[in-house]
Amino acid sequence: MKIKLVAIDIDGTLINDKREITNEVHEAIQLAKKQGIKIVITTGRPLTGVHALLEQLDLNGDEDFVITYNGGLVQKAKTGEELIRYTLNHDDYLEIELWARKLNVHMHSISNDAIYTANRDISPFTVHESFLVNMPIRYRTPEEMTEEIEIVKMMYIDEPEILTEAIQNLPSHLKKNYTTVLSSPFYFEFLNSKTSKGVALMSLAKRLNIQKEEIMAIGDAENDISMIQMAGFGVAMGNAMESVKVVADAQTASNNDNGIAVALKKWVLN
Repeated sequence: MKIKLVAIDIDGTLINDKREITNEVHEAIQLAKKQGIKIVITTGRPLTGVHALLEQLDLNGDEDFVITYNGGLVQKAKTGEELIRYTLNHDDYLEIELWARKLNVHMHSISNDAIYTANRDISPFTVHESFLVNMPIRYRTPEEMTEEIEIVKMMYIDEPEILTEAIQNLPSHLKKNYTTVLSSPFYFEFLNSKTSKGVALMSLAKRLNIQKEEIMAIGDAENDISMIQMAGFGVAMGNAMESVKVVADAQTASNNDNGIAVALKKWVLN
């Protein structure tokens, strides 16, 4: 069956290790668009961290959509209008923050407009995230975090060895009550239990009247597994984690070798 929608992760997938979209990838995406194929950027970033890439790829029109926060939101690319929303509440914040302190791991929370941290010594990984997604950092103690602050996702962020130990000691009820994904060696994310990249992708496809068999999803990390499994055709990048390659239907080249362009030319473009 012909592919009508391609979901593409950003980091380690769309962009190379220099954080660039290569000419080959740009050209292949434009060709796909001309053939009427819907390209949906599907990322852990908030919309503020995607704007420049959407503009560069001309994916910011009235009929363009983006999946952000690893499935926390499905939005119109041009206006940011939220079509589908899965968020965390204040009790979620208090529980996840409490366990961050018990596990001695840094943590921050992300709303639609800021990154909140209760760590007086702000983690360099929080600073990195702020730069990556173009969001301000706000220091707030747990007591200062009110119910009016709408949190979309929370992240344990630390050196890989510290984070790995924290994940190993995470109580089972936290993994049961939330969707958890390791999006990088130093980012472990908590989302509303009802969502994931895959759930958000299929919800959007239903709105667009696109069947599962007409969807291709491409990614490299653990947070991409759900969409790779749920899409009709799941593709792992050449640089993907082994856990991603195992569940994918096929493998393309790495992000440094124009993997997106290779996949589009091989399985999508006429």
